[in-house]
Order: sequence, then C-alpha cells, then structure tokens
Amino acid sequence: MNLVFIALAPVFVIALYIYYRDKYEKEPWKMLLIALVVGALVAVPVIFVERFLSLFTPEEPFRAAFYTSFVIAGFTEESFKFLAFILLIWKSRNFNEKFDGIVYAVFISLGFAGIENFLYVVQGGATVGLSRALTAVPAHALFGITMGYYFGLARFYPGQRKIMISLAILIPFMFHGFYDFCLMSKQPLMLLLFVPFVIYLWISGFRKMKFLSNQSLYKGDKYF
Repeated sequence: MNLVFIALAPVFVIALYIYYRDKYEKEPWKMLLIALVVGALVAVPVIFVERFLSLFTPEEPFRAAFYTSFVIAGFTEESFKFLAFILLIWKSRNFNEKFDGIVYAVFISLGFAGIENFLYVVQGGATVGLSRALTAVPAHALFGITMGYYFGLARFYPGQRKIMISLAILIPFMFHGFYDFCLMSKQPLMLLLFVPFVIYLWISGFRKMKFLSNQSLYKGDKYF
C-alpha cells in the first residue's frame, strides 16, 4: 500500500494544482476523471508498441539511446496522448476556454504517468518512487502543458489550427525525447544540459499556463 501511495501521490498533487489554476470555469470532475482513466488506459497499447519498436533498437549505444528516447518513448507516448485528446476532448462542449486545453492534456498525461510510475515503483521500490515523483511525473505534466497549450490555441484560432495542432504533437515529442536522451545517452555534455533543460521546461510551462489563463473566455475568447 505504501508503494501505491508513493507512486500515485505526485499524480494527484499535480492534478489538484492544475485544477486550482483553472480560475474561471472549473471543468466537470466527471470529465477530469475520464481524462485520467483514458490516460491510464493509453499505457496498455503503448507498452505493446514500445516492445515492438524495441526489436529494432540499434546495437551501437549512442544510436540506441537516441532511438529509445525519441522513437520508442517520446514519439510513441506523446502520440497516444495526442490521440486520446483528439478523440476525447477536441469536440467536447466542455473545451470552451483556451486554458481547458492544458487542463485536459495534463490530466491525460498524469493518467499515463500514474500507470508508468506504478510499474517502476513496484519494480524499484520506494527510492525509485521518490526520485520519479520529483522528475518523471512532473515531466509528463510539463509535456502535457505544452500539448494542451497548442491545443488551446488551435481551438480558438481557426486560421492557425493546422500549425497549432501540428505543434501540439511535435513540441511535446521533441521535449520528451530530449529529456530522455539527456539521461540515456550517458554523455557528460547531455547530462550537463539536463538541469538547465528541466529548468526551462518549468519556466516555459508556468508561462504557458499564465498566458492562457489571462486569455480566458471571460476576457473575449470566442469559440469557433
């Protein structure tokens, strides 16, 4: 039971924070719960796709790290989160503010992160759980903020919809891949870049939340 708590506590802490940041029109708890569950269910096909893609991992260590980071992890995981958002949220009547894109994308990401974290903690124990609570779980949330940011812009600016939807998958994929590559490559330079990159993710994430929060429905947004 302690391991379950350690695995899932950061998920719910971040979820409550994002819920709190949605200042003007809170999303229905039912929809948020569905987003979490769908994010968790996404982990099932991701596992099978990643196992299949791992069959093609290059033997050379540096190329293997790049392939694993960007293709197996980054592209696969962010693509399934993206697909979940498109199928569940994009046409929902509850998606009526720019900031809602961030809320739902983060909740989907946290659902996935919860399952992934649980599997790691069961295998690695409490130490792994505490480490991931400060790293991997917040990282998934930050990737979700980025995805939701571009979805929010795409929803309300139809003239830029195609490019914004493209960025909603491209940027989180690149962030996720680079995050993992910094750790998996085991190269001194990449490890040196890891800390400033994580700091950038946090600063960028908070700025995106602040910007979309200030662009709320009650300040002139029009849904198209």
